[in-house]
Amino acid sequence: MVSMEQRKLLQSVCAMLSTAAFGAILAAQTVKEVSPAQPKAREIIPVDRPIPFSLSAHGSNELIEFRTTEQMTEEDRNLVANAESSIAERARFHGIEFNGGKWSYEQVVCSAIPTHILLRFTRNNGTGDVSVFSASIARNGDGRVGIIPIQMRGYSLFSPAPVNAIAISAFNRIRSEEHFDTPQDWLATGLCYAALTGGRPQVALSVDPFNSPKISMATPPRIQIQNRGNVTLSFADLSTTEHPMEWTMDFDLSGKLLKTLRKPAGVMQPRVLHPASIDVNRNGVSPAQ
Repeated sequence: MVSMEQRKLLQSVCAMLSTAAFGAILAAQTVKEVSPAQPKAREIIPVDRPIPFSLSAHGSNELIEFRTTEQMTEEDRNLVANAESSIAERARFHGIEFNGGKWSYEQVVCSAIPTHILLRFTRNNGTGDVSVFSASIARNGDGRVGIIPIQMRGYSLFSPAPVNAIAISAFNRIRSEEHFDTPQDWLATGLCYAALTGGRPQVALSVDPFNSPKISMATPPRIQIQNRGNVTLSFADLSTTEHPMEWTMDFDLSGKLLKTLRKPAGVMQPRVLHPASIDVNRNGVSPAQ
């Protein structure tokens, strides 16, 4: 049998436990009811970080240009002639038969890479037998001749040049030899890479739906700073209106190209409705039956 003293002691212990339990519940409710105005314990505060590109306005017509050998300056033609043996050597290293057949070239003038002569060599032996590669020559001699393989007799040498690790590495080396004093135009940089990997890119900074038979569903050229710190460039290449291509390029904050993606861009065909094809009723506008 429980004595009177034991019963009183048991009641005191139960009271203490009840008070502690109630306090824990109250504390839990207090945690859940923190005012939204209070900062979260793990809130991430964004920090401004410099990016390797200029965000100033640009005009797409001034970013990239293709010149025939006749349109090139005499100085540039002489530099190409002096570098011909180096071009042949580097081409052979990549399995390109530079001395076999007749090659022609054009200059790729890129505002984002001003201290290099950029060239595209082509040998056309007929349908299905076309070889193409790009070459870079440092104007000041501070750097070696670079080669970007594009096609060998109609086939990609390794993988499609736009996503090829060899092309990405060569592009990064060219840019490292530029020794930029100021950030370069981001869209010019993207277009230059597209040109060096086989394209003749054209972009529209705005689209007039009344004058364009097809409108790319891809967003206009844009630059994004990702949470992980990378910079992503995107644009739609409208050089072939029937099959526009969408480019995406990831750079790190030092300006190094990490990866690229090139895929067909969606298009939509504008449809103009004749006034006679619709009826207006009390409930709104509906197609005529």
